[in-house]
This record gives sequence, structure tokens and C-alpha cells, in this order.
Amino acid sequence: MGCLGNMLWFVFGGWISALSWCLAGCLWCITVIGIPVGVQCFKIAGLALFPFGREVCYGGGFGSFLLNIIWLLVSGLALALEHLVLAILLCITIIGIPFGLQHLKMAKLALMPFGATVV
Repeated sequence: MGCLGNMLWFVFGGWISALSWCLAGCLWCITVIGIPVGVQCFKIAGLALFPFGREVCYGGGFGSFLLNIIWLLVSGLALALEHLVLAILLCITIIGIPFGLQHLKMAKLALMPFGATVV
């Protein structure tokens, strides 16, 4: 299911999610201080291209917590809302449920990307 799911995901809109993560990364990289945040956005864009077969583990310390709060206020809510709306639209049909679940995984990651690792 992973390979077929990733191919269908990419063709039917995964590239749009990855493009929005890359846009957020480019906007963060405009400033020197935001470059680490932009690099994290580019890493998550890779996950947004092919999410099937990958899991996200959450952890991190106080620094990740502070960065997540700043991220949430600046970029996180918009990306999480995008993924949430797409998840709801996809979960309307039975065929779209696996894809909607991947969008829910990405929405949670959009809220707390720092301290998270992709396995």
C-alpha cells in the first residue's frame, strides 16, 4: 500500500501540500534567524510528498517548545488549517479515508514540527 499510496498521493495533490511547506520555508529563510525554521519546513515538505509508510515521533525539550509556540503563531495555524480542511474533504468518501488520515498526520505535524522526528 505504501508505494501505490505515495504515487496516488503525489499525483492527486501531495505536491500541493509540499509546495505550501516549501513556500513557508522560503519565507522563513528570508531572515538569518529564521533559517533553521526554514530548513525544518523543507524537511517536512519531503514528508508531504510521500507520507505513506512513515511515522512521526514527538519529543524535544524546552527549546523545541518555545520554537513551536513561535511557529504556531507565525505559520503553523495556516498550514494546519489547510491540512485539516483537505482531511475533512477526503474523509467524506471511503476511498479518500487513508489520504485524509495522512492529512491529519500532517496537520498535527504543522502544529508541532520542532522536536518531531520522522521514522
